[in-house]
Amino acid sequence: MNADRYARLTERVAAQKAAGTERRLAPLSMITATTAEVEGRYVDVFCSNDYLGLAHHPDVRKAWRGAGAGSARLIAGDRPSHHALEEVLSDRYGRPVTLFTSGYHANLALMQVLLEAGDVAVSDAMNHASIIDGLRLSKATRVIAPHGTAEVPAGARLVVTEGLFSMDGDVVDLPRLGRSAAAAGAWLCVDEAHAVGVLGPGGRGASFGAGVVPDFVVGTLGKAFGSMGAFVVGPPALRTLLISQGRSFIFTTALPEPAARAAFVALRLADDGLRAQLAANVRRLRAGLWALGISAPGRDHIVPIVLGARTMAVAAALKARGVLVPGIRPPTVAPGAERLRITLSAAHTNAQIDHLLDALDDSLRSVSLDLVEAP
Repeated sequence: MNADRYARLTERVAAQKAAGTERRLAPLSMITATTAEVEGRYVDVFCSNDYLGLAHHPDVRKAWRGAGAGSARLIAGDRPSHHALEEVLSDRYGRPVTLFTSGYHANLALMQVLLEAGDVAVSDAMNHASIIDGLRLSKATRVIAPHGTAEVPAGARLVVTEGLFSMDGDVVDLPRLGRSAAAAGAWLCVDEAHAVGVLGPGGRGASFGAGVVPDFVVGTLGKAFGSMGAFVVGPPALRTLLISQGRSFIFTTALPEPAARAAFVALRLADDGLRAQLAANVRRLRAGLWALGISAPGRDHIVPIVLGARTMAVAAALKARGVLVPGIRPPTVAPGAERLRITLSAAHTNAQIDHLLDALDDSLRSVSLDLVEAP
């Protein structure tokens, strides 16, 4: 085979290495909801989105039974477990719900069916890649709004934001944004991927906690509910369009039956007691960070610590001390905004949180000394 056939790809890999942005996989063998073995080391895991610790709940694990769907739902992949899950979610939100195999698929389909060429969609600058890509596929005119702004231009068709932002861990002024969208005659869509199950009454999301009922809601089942998949909430007409025209619904194998069964059980288990325990863990960690003089934006269970160029060194130092918090680098975040992204679970113990704080304090000191002493 001609060695130059893939030279273009090889050059891109070399450039990626030179820029320090190459990624690699490191398989984890999970032991509990918050502990794992990785590369021969036992670590406390502070980077999972299993916010309520339900992925390892015995009832959820027992529910993982059945088979793969083997087909898209419109062909031969539709199962009673899909409808049962959609029904319980519809009861929770008071409007029809449609399942998807991932949050990415959900946003691609939603943006595609909501918007047409000539429509104007306003998107927060910090929105997730799935929203960005969905808007691109929609062919609508995109207006990228500064993060957290509530300004909506007249004539806009859609305003889309996250409930709890996945990298900054903050919640924007949703009531103000909702009022601005309504005044402009625009729909409001809130992606509650990192808030559903945790924030708001009954865990319905940050928007509901702020007293806002969006036109459209996206939620995930693979984070706080410890399973897999996602869902979209909206009016009856939206469900019909998603099923009939949503490309990432029509042309994707359906959610595996075991995942739907597990999510169904997790919805029942995700109660106020678990949400209260997670909130207590958040208070303990954030108070500890404040005592150490460490700044962390937000107030909820996603706790970003922006360290810039020190990020990867601190992440490595934490891992050596038995704490797993991988560094987040571009293109996930902007250059210079590299960070540790700590995520808390209701399953974390006080001892684990205190260990994290001690390890973080030690790691920051050791990395700073290394930088000072470097020739």
